[in-house]
Amino acid sequence: MDEQKLKEIIGGDGDMLDKIFALQAQLDADIAERRGLTAQSDADKGEWIQRKTLAMLSELAELIDEVNFKWWKNPRPIDDDRVKSELVDILHFFVSMCLTAGMDAEELYRRYLDKNKENFDRQYGKSAKKGYDIKDRG
Repeated sequence: MDEQKLKEIIGGDGDMLDKIFALQAQLDADIAERRGLTAQSDADKGEWIQRKTLAMLSELAELIDEVNFKWWKNPRPIDDDRVKSELVDILHFFVSMCLTAGMDAEELYRRYLDKNKENFDRQYGKSAKKGYDIKDRG
């Protein structure tokens, strides 16, 4: 991406999530062009989501390696910078999948709010979905 386009996206006021989505769309387009990949159509949407899910799983595996999940090995100090870097890699693939699914930052935000409310409702027994209310533990 050229410097001017980058400055247009990240400069000035604006929603950070919108900027992340715009930057990811630019990166996805650039990769597709440079690698000779075909445009992602509705016909191959599922295949692209599968590919990006596998890529995200790979990044999740790199993250779990950074936080000493192997209890059978001597732990090493956690490198916070590497952990944060892996989280950003995961975000790249997550946002790319959102774009592939046709979801923009605004829709993601709305859906997050709805799901967050539902998750709180579940914890307080206010949801139609049962099995979450702490008062019902046996």
